[in-house]
Amino acid sequence: MITDAQLLELVKKAREVTKERKFKESIELIVTFKDIDVKKGFAINEIVQLPKTSSPATVCIIATGDMNQKAKEAKADTVIGTEELAKYGANKRESRKFINKHDFFLADTKVMPVVGKTLGQLLGPRGKMPTPVPFDASIDAFIQRFRSCIKVRSRASLSISSKIGDVSMEDPDLVINALTVLHAIEKHLPNGEKNMKKILIKTTMGKPVKQAQEVKKKYA
Repeated sequence: MITDAQLLELVKKAREVTKERKFKESIELIVTFKDIDVKKGFAINEIVQLPKTSSPATVCIIATGDMNQKAKEAKADTVIGTEELAKYGANKRESRKFINKHDFFLADTKVMPVVGKTLGQLLGPRGKMPTPVPFDASIDAFIQRFRSCIKVRSRASLSISSKIGDVSMEDPDLVINALTVLHAIEKHLPNGEKNMKKILIKTTMGKPVKQAQEVKKKYA
């Protein structure tokens, strides 16, 4: 499989082939697969914590009572209760805008049934159903962990794309993140690294940079 040196070269080339933009572009990792029958329900849906981050993920907390207050004290990006849930549930347009603003949702276990009834049909297909938070858990620890996470998701497809950072980050840090994501993906493949066909790197608006041949060396 690919080595860290090869990944570093891909990151450098991805920077070279993209134009300077007026916004901070993301750096994305793309993996294509082989020898997998997608008709047999092949899917990857995992939350991966990146070792290096520069742009924290946005986290919304859905809770009432004590957890609601603690989430506000922990400075979650957004904190809502059951009343706000009801309002969003009655307005699909606003609920879509609200959902798209957040990377992750965490919810008090007590309100999970309400979340399912009001926003489940919109959160589910987007892979954003809330992670349940037990009443005695440290909400601050949950928030901090998810701020450094990304969603790695693919369904019935022979490729997967995942953000590993942005152009403001150092190349070695992007490589560390890429390796972390690759290890997470490998665990879901029937034959591990043997099912990985190609690995590519690109910026948000740039062209994908790929290896000349299928990767043959195990990544570090």
